[in-house]
Amino acid sequence: MTRPFNFSAGPAALPEEVLRQAAEEMLDWHGAGMSVMEMSHRGKEFTSIAAQAEADLRELLAVPDNYKILFMQGGAIAQNALIPLNLLGDKKTADYVITGTWSAKSFKEAKKYCAPHLAAGSLTGPYLAVPEFTTESADAVSGAPTFQLSADPAYLFVCTNETIDGVEFNELPDLAALGRPALPLVADMSSHILSRPIDVSRYGLIFGGAQKNIGPAGLTLVIVRDDLLDRALPFCPSAFEFKTVAANGSMYNTPPTYGIYIAGLVFQWLKRQGGLAAIEQRNIAKAELLYGYLDSGDFYTTRVAKPFRSRMNVPFFLREESLNEVFLAGAKDAGLLQLKGHKSVGGMRASIYNAMPLAGVQALVGFMKEFERKHG
Repeated sequence: MTRPFNFSAGPAALPEEVLRQAAEEMLDWHGAGMSVMEMSHRGKEFTSIAAQAEADLRELLAVPDNYKILFMQGGAIAQNALIPLNLLGDKKTADYVITGTWSAKSFKEAKKYCAPHLAAGSLTGPYLAVPEFTTESADAVSGAPTFQLSADPAYLFVCTNETIDGVEFNELPDLAALGRPALPLVADMSSHILSRPIDVSRYGLIFGGAQKNIGPAGLTLVIVRDDLLDRALPFCPSAFEFKTVAANGSMYNTPPTYGIYIAGLVFQWLKRQGGLAAIEQRNIAKAELLYGYLDSGDFYTTRVAKPFRSRMNVPFFLREESLNEVFLAGAKDAGLLQLKGHKSVGGMRASIYNAMPLAGVQALVGFMKEFERKHG
């Protein structure tokens, strides 16, 4: 049976190869006589799964030795609280760059624990670009700085790919050039982590929910530099204190064991594909195909400025929005699923994560062309 192409933004499609392996191992993992879901998280079988998953992730991202990898729960939304709880230390503020819906949510959550400073961006959309990260950049109308760090922040927070708005960073703030080389950069990478190589050493902390590009919902990855593990506020819950989680090898409480197992299978799949440099080239090809068609006429539009278009999440709109439901119904009949845009943005959204093959994007573009021919 040919499976439909699933363009869901999350929980998202997983590689079919991974799903088939998980199905084969469902009742009996490697002769253990039990499913991974039935294993003790402290038993030798599962600890070997977790250790291999961590080792493979460390290899894929070239994670330096002075960073801990944590397998946690609660998703990226929980991390919006856990970041200030763990990193504020004796600071009273943290700086936030708001480039979309998710970084705006992060800023609002931080208000419960400190007085966050808006270093760049806006709490209201539309979100169509990433601001310049220089102290000389200014708004064309008001002349106000578009990027301004506060005097003594605990960290600078960015969301490097906005899943809802389709805005992706093409470069990071150069904190050394800005005279703040010691300021930790914290990044929510939920929807594009592992889609390309990154320099982990430029970040103090990286986190992401697994359900977009890694595995099932319920698992959250945190990669945190060792020197940031002693900054937790005294009322941070023990199970969510990074230092405690790290000291216990992510086993302080029962972790999301099946999520870690599936993530481990995805890491191994990525290695078989040639690693992140190879997967990046595939992702570039998919994005260029879809954006190239969107730019070729006026029946469909995409509003994000070209330099900041996400390779993973592509919002687009029909010129005649009255055709939206007809488009979605036809797409479903053609085996193209979950293309409806987020309710806060509208229109359509195609999420083309690592697991989406080029054939899926080709099928989508083919359907869009035929739909335009009939309704344009």
